[in-house]
Amino acid sequence: MQNLAGLSELLSTPQKVVIFPHQRPDADALGSCLALSLYLQKNKHQTTVISPTEYPRFLNWMPENDKVVVYSDKTHKEVEDLVSEATLICCLDFSSPNRTAPLDSFIDKNPDTPILLIDHHRGKTDFAHFELWDITAAATAELVYDLILLMNDRNLIDIPTAQCLYAGIMTDTASFKHPNTTGKIHRIAADLIDMGLDSSYVQRMIYDSSTENRVRLLGHALSDCLTVRQDLKTAYFVLKQKDTRKYNPQSGDTEGIVNYALSIEGIDFAAILIDYGSEVRMSFRSVGTFSVADFAHTHFGGGGHHNAAGGRSTEPIKKVVERFETLIEEHRSELTATH
Repeated sequence: MQNLAGLSELLSTPQKVVIFPHQRPDADALGSCLALSLYLQKNKHQTTVISPTEYPRFLNWMPENDKVVVYSDKTHKEVEDLVSEATLICCLDFSSPNRTAPLDSFIDKNPDTPILLIDHHRGKTDFAHFELWDITAAATAELVYDLILLMNDRNLIDIPTAQCLYAGIMTDTASFKHPNTTGKIHRIAADLIDMGLDSSYVQRMIYDSSTENRVRLLGHALSDCLTVRQDLKTAYFVLKQKDTRKYNPQSGDTEGIVNYALSIEGIDFAAILIDYGSEVRMSFRSVGTFSVADFAHTHFGGGGHHNAAGGRSTEPIKKVVERFETLIEEHRSELTATH
C-alpha cells in the first residue's frame, strides 16, 4: 500500500467521499465500491458511489444499491456538486481515469482533492495520492478486504459488506475456476463465510436472476451465432445488430455468454463480438498461456487480465469479424501450442 500512513491520517477525521467504478461496472467493480462505502460509513465518513453508466439488473440486490447515483444528463448537477464537495475521491477497479468517462472530467477538475486508487489491472497511470494496486490480486474486492485489515478494522466487516466483497471475488475468479484463484482467495472467502455470510445467497442472486429476454438471447447465441474452430482451439460468438435490436440486451445481459464457448472441449480461446450499431464490443477469454489482455490491447484498443479482457471497434461488424478471423490465423502457432 502506497502512503498508508497518509491515508490513515486523512481518514482519522470524517470525510466527504465519492467512489467511482469503471463504465458498465460488473460485480467486482460495484461490489468493491459498495463494500468500501459501507466500511467508511462505519467510521463516520459520508460516502456516495457514483457510476458513470448503468449496470446489470442482477446486481440490484447489493446492499445500498438504491443509493448509487448513476450519471446522466439528469444527474449531472448532482454529480458535479458531490465531486466538488468531496474531500476524498476513490477510484476502484480501473487504473486510468478514462475508464470512467464521462466522469473522468470530474476527477481532473479538482487537482487538490486527494485520490485513492484500489485496483488490480495493468496499465496504471499516475493520478492517485494513495494506491493499493496489485496486478496479482484476483479481484479489486480482495484489495478492499486487504485495506480494511490494514486499517485494523476487520471487526467492521458486517454481512452486507461481506456480501459485496464475496460477489466481487466470486465473479472475478469465475466461481473460483480461474488461475487467479489463490490460497489467499480461498482463505478470504472462508473468513467471510465464518463471519456469517450465506455464500449460496450471493451465488443465486448473481447467477440465477436472469430475465426471460436474457435466457432467450443466450439460446439464440448458442444455436445460431457460434463458430467453432477446433483447428485453432478457438470458438466465438457474433451477435449482429439485428440480434441486439430483437433481444434489446440490457446492461449485463450478454455477460457470461463468452464462457460457454470456452467450455467446449479442446477450446482455449473464446470471444464474443456484439454489434451495437455505433460500436462493436468484444469480450475475450482464454485458458493457458495465450494473453487475451495483449490481444485486446494490441488489436482492439482494450485490455484487462491475462485470461479475461475486452476491446471495442467503431468499424462495421463485417470488417471487425474479418479482422478477428485474420488475427486468429496469424496467432495460430500461439493458439495451438501445447501448454
